Amino acid sequence: MLLLGNLFWGLSFPLIRSIELLNQRLVPSGGAFETIYTIAPRYAVALVLLLALVVRRGYRVRLPELKVGLVLAFAVSAGTLLQTDGLRFTDASASAFLTQLYAILIPIWIAVRSRRNPGWIVWMCTVLVLAGVALLGRFDWATLRFGRGELETLASSLFFMVSILWLDKKEYADNRPGHVTLVMFAAQFAVFGVLAVATAPNAHALLAPWTSPAWAGLTLLLATVCTVAPFTIMTTWQPKIPAIEAGLLYCTEPIFASLLALFLPALFSRWADITYANESATVDLLVGGALITVANALIQLRQPAGS
Repeated sequence: MLLLGNLFWGLSFPLIRSIELLNQRLVPSGGAFETIYTIAPRYAVALVLLLALVVRRGYRVRLPELKVGLVLAFAVSAGTLLQTDGLRFTDASASAFLTQLYAILIPIWIAVRSRRNPGWIVWMCTVLVLAGVALLGRFDWATLRFGRGELETLASSLFFMVSILWLDKKEYADNRPGHVTLVMFAAQFAVFGVLAVATAPNAHALLAPWTSPAWAGLTLLLATVCTVAPFTIMTTWQPKIPAIEAGLLYCTEPIFASLLALFLPALFSRWADITYANESATVDLLVGGALITVANALIQLRQPAGS
């Protein structure tokens, strides 16, 4: 189920980039609004859809579900905002791989928390991940810096790590996934809705995108397949396995994103009348992605059963 969820999230990378390009044409503000208005409608539509799904079980939310939902909303909102803005300045495939930095940080965090040396394999994997990140992030050794898109994507990974670790808490095992996700979507819609209104250049900017059939179709696809489905899968199935194993499984997301980015941009371009070229399997992408994947596979292999 987590693999299926990662397939859905992999689709979101070229999809979000397509919506951002449409926003630049429909509401050319040139500022934060273009990014925020890629996210706010996503959670507005997702919230409506999820309300319809959980109505049969009642809307009453328990306190533990409220707590987890709000923490997830904060972590995922911050991560999504950084990741979405970063997609304006980097390729979808590179963004997908860089986001997975949390998969190596999770076992290190658990080792620090338990005050145990994680061992030479963990440190070797850390070096592999850093090398992969340097390749994917187009690290400039002359100026010793990453680009804005890569830095924002790496920062988003820290917030996504918080969401994974929080769902790993055993005291929340009895929470109902649908209600947790409902709280998360409601909080995210409130945050991004306020930000959208605050950053909109005018009232017309809030309404104009909805008049575009292509924009509405892409947003509906993003809200259903890339939001409601994978987050419901995440809150339902991730608590059933250790956080480290979940982190490894989440590393399949960039693989799906990279494969989809090889042909979907051209299809979205024809549908939405935008200019978005298909990506290619570059050497940096293949080598950097392989280093990160190998590192996470080694981390998983060293874990004792049930750790």
